[in-house]
Amino acid sequence: MLALVNPLEAMPIFLGLTGKMSRAEQLGVAKRGCLYALALMFFFLIFGPLLMRAFEVPLSMIRVVGGIVLMKIGFELFTPTPGESITSPPPGEGDVAFAPFAMPLMFGPGGIAAILGLASTIHADKQKLEPFLAIAAALVLTMGITYLALVRANTIVKYVGAAGIDAATRIIGFFVAAMGGGLVFHGVMEAIKSANG
Repeated sequence: MLALVNPLEAMPIFLGLTGKMSRAEQLGVAKRGCLYALALMFFFLIFGPLLMRAFEVPLSMIRVVGGIVLMKIGFELFTPTPGESITSPPPGEGDVAFAPFAMPLMFGPGGIAAILGLASTIHADKQKLEPFLAIAAALVLTMGITYLALVRANTIVKYVGAAGIDAATRIIGFFVAAMGGGLVFHGVMEAIKSANG
């Protein structure tokens, strides 16, 4: 999830969206944005299996489609279009903490796919409480790290620079694509087992 949220890529966009705000307002947007994103993560983690059952979507297909989405996002991060930013929405009016900052910048289609994939692992595990608590702790830690990065965004962007952020984004894109490939593989294997069973 930390790779998907990608604080390094979010920082310059965050600074662009809040550039005309005071320091207190800037920190408020960072706090609210992280809380909104965390709330969305928990919503899909808790209610994701119910949504899948309501739409009669098997877990294997969630993993396959989610994996394809992650692979697409990973490839886009790894090889961005020259002169364009993939996730840079134009500054909105009013409170930008929810849209576009929390969603879709920090928690978009890739995050939804990943959370549904994680929810499917909980559903398949007999000991449901332990994996749920582990995933919940990982989500809280991810957004905690993201908030700390946003608080220090001015300093980090200054020292890392555009080239450093671009390099880190490409590396993260590679791992996001690899995560997507793993989801597709496990989804296909699960579908084959279900068909044979």
